[in-house]
This record gives sequence, C-alpha cells and structure tokens, in this order.
Amino acid sequence: MKYWITLVSVFVLQATLGAAKPNVVLVFIDDMGWGDFSCFGNQAAKTPHIDRLAKEGIRFEQFYVNSPICSPSRTAISTGQYPQRWRITSYLSNRKHNNQRGMAQWLDPKAPMLARSLQQNGYATGHFGKWHMGGQRDVDDAPPITAYGFDASLTNFEGMGPKLLPLTLKPGQDPAKPGRIWANAERIGQGVRWVQRSVITRGFVDEAIPFIDQAAKRGKPFYINLWPDDVHSPFWPPVAKWGNNKRELYLSVLEAMDEQLGKLFNHIQKTPSLRDNTIVLVCSDNGPELGAGVAGPFRGYKTHLYEGGVRSSLVAWGPGLVKPKNRINRKSVFSAIDLVPTLLDITRTPHTKGATYDGESVSDILLGKSEASRKAPIFFRRPPDRDAYYGDNDLPDLAVRDGKWKFLCEFDGAEPELYDMTNDRGEKYNIAATHPELVRKFSEACIAWHKSMPPDNGPQLVGNARRNTPRKPKKN
Repeated sequence: MKYWITLVSVFVLQATLGAAKPNVVLVFIDDMGWGDFSCFGNQAAKTPHIDRLAKEGIRFEQFYVNSPICSPSRTAISTGQYPQRWRITSYLSNRKHNNQRGMAQWLDPKAPMLARSLQQNGYATGHFGKWHMGGQRDVDDAPPITAYGFDASLTNFEGMGPKLLPLTLKPGQDPAKPGRIWANAERIGQGVRWVQRSVITRGFVDEAIPFIDQAAKRGKPFYINLWPDDVHSPFWPPVAKWGNNKRELYLSVLEAMDEQLGKLFNHIQKTPSLRDNTIVLVCSDNGPELGAGVAGPFRGYKTHLYEGGVRSSLVAWGPGLVKPKNRINRKSVFSAIDLVPTLLDITRTPHTKGATYDGESVSDILLGKSEASRKAPIFFRRPPDRDAYYGDNDLPDLAVRDGKWKFLCEFDGAEPELYDMTNDRGEKYNIAATHPELVRKFSEACIAWHKSMPPDNGPQLVGNARRNTPRKPKKN
C-alpha cells in the first residue's frame, strides 16, 4: 500500500512540475541561530541575498534539524533517518574520542544517501563545503565523499578528498605571512588549496557554479550540497570588516557569507533555464554558539535540545516550482529527515530499495501548497558528551515535538519538562506538573524511541554536577 501511495504522489508531482527533473541546491550553514538572517529578525546585520530568496519563496518558522550538533545533523539531512541509527550522535573527532562516546568513526557508505539515489536517477551530484561525516584529525582511512553518491567534491579539513584549507589574517598582519589552520589536514586527500578563511565560502561557490553549468550543458539535472564553514568559530571576517569582540566578528562573517553565497544565487536567478527549474533550500545545521549568533525568541544554543539548539531557519526558493499561498509559513512542523523523501518525490526519484525513512514526504508543504505538518512526532537525543554545557549543568537527555507540545526528560523519564509551543515557544513555563497524563505518554514514547536506537555512551558521560549532587526537579 505504501508503495502505491508513493507512486501516485510521484505521478501527481510529475503532472504538476512538468517533464524536466528539478535541480536542487541545499545550503547548510554551520552554527547559525534561528534569528540570524535579517528576514528572521536580525537587526544587527544584513543578509540581503538570503532575504531576497525568502521574499520570493517561503520562510518556514517551525522547521527542525535532528540534532543540536554538527555531524549527526548532517547525517540526518543526508539520509532521511535519525542519525542515531548510524551511531553518529555528536561531532566526529579523533578515534579515541569517538570511541569514548560510543560512536562510529564515519558514516557507513551503505546509508540511504539522498545524493546516491539522485545520482542513480541521472543527476549530476556535487558536494562543495564542509562534510564532517568521516575523515578528520587522525581518522584518515574514512571513505571519500564520492563513495556516498557524489560525482565531485571539494571539502574542508573534515572530509576525505580535495579540499580548501584556511589561511588567516588579522588587521596589521603582513598579508605575505598569513597563518594556517589545520595544516596537518594536507595528508587527508590530494588536491589541497590554501584560501583566506574570510573568503572560503566563495571558493566553494566558485567550484559549484562550473559544475552546475557543465551539468546543464550535458542536459543533466543536478543536485549540489553547498555547505559553508561559515559561520562556525573561530571568526575570521575580511580585515576591512573586522570587529572588536566575538559578536561583532560573528556578524561580519555572517554578512560576508551572505555576500559570497549571493554569487551562486545570482547565477541561478539570471539563467532562465535554471531559475525556472531549480529549488534552493537554505538553513542551519544547529543553533548558535553562545555569544555569537542568536536564536531569536527561543531558549538554548548549539548542543541543547531546547528550541534554540534544534529549530532552524529554513528558506525555500524556486520561482518555477515553489509557489506559496503565504510567503511565511508559521504553522508547518517538519524536520530535516523529511527533506530526503520529499526531494526524492519532487525529483521523481525512487526511494532507496529496502530503506525505511524516518522522514515523511511533505512535498506540498515545501512547495507552498499546504501548511500541514508531518504526522509523526520528532524525537531527539542529546549528544553523549553534552550533558552539561553553556552554564547548564544538567541538560535534558531526550526530547520530542508532537503537535503543539514539546517535552524533555532524562534517559529514565525523570525531570520532565512540558511546554505548550502555541503559547510558550520560548519554553519559559514548565507545565509538566499540571499534565501528568501527557508526561506519562511522552516520557514512555521518548524512552521507547531511545531504546529502539543503537546506544552511545551518553548515560555514562554525565556532567560533574549530576555525579556529585542529587537530582532536583526542574523549576517552572
């Protein structure tokens, strides 16, 4: 039955979208807060190129990524599955550190990659930018990015294959003597080029544009990841736009990134054959670093299961494809794992044989025809090494978003927190004490989901505060 439903949806989409297979560009920004695009309320910096996409497309206000930290978030948006299934639950580090946290060393190439499915459907596929799903530090035997369904790749130090490595320059420093970051990463793949960190996004864009043009010349649709290093710390903006503190440096990097991405967006917009048949998606992989980006009205930061860590500012653009009734979608609740089956259906690509996606196809939502939501709840598990972070000595271990409710708890269901996201999106008022039936329902669901996933070492890697003090109920 599920097969026939998917087949019917593909036929409907084919009639809607026309004969040509749509192109897809996925821009996945690093460590940016929900409130950092100026179209999402940032008054301290301007992001005009992103804003233009939002003005002509849709911005989604209740879109989630599936982890509050880098590597698992990237795994989710690449596979359509919870990253816990692949034992990638925090950022990939050196071998010893990965083992300590009960994690894999890299994403298994057998994972149901969106790129591979599209490649098998005749797409030209390219990855340009940060990878961080294997191949970094002393993990130098990970598969190359091309093993995951990409025809071409250019990455940074956190991936196998050709890469751009960052040079650094401060005001007053001799331009002929720049610094270097991750110099030892030269050994992880051939084709290393050194580029000023302040313009490294442009380096990825300059690689992506010829790839796009070659695909178009050959009459092939294309799918590309454009995953900047920006706006991850340390912050190295252009010298002319330097700042006096962490926040100012961050904002300068944010504006420089928007300007550099603008070259790619302008190229697509000014090429009629691309403009009318390309979908551009832009969002962040997780919430902001404390003191740098901002999460708008939301509580928490990167690594937190509170909204500030997992709610992401998604913009979808495609004048020939994305035709919304409303330019701002405040209602639809869905997540990064939903993008994989959704894009497969939009591109009329068969789903990976034998794969069970945790994501749901939400084509009508992404294309602006509906303001519905995914049907199933969205579950979260904290990174195993982040029980205490950014001043919180006892972060929740598990969470779920289900309808208007957001629930968080410990691995055993203790210390429940319940929030009504319709009336309290800032997660200020814990109403768990007045809703015991919901607490029981959600704690059982979270624990069952957690136990259904491969374990990591999160339960063992608790913060010092929890080792040395008894648990206390969370305050309302």
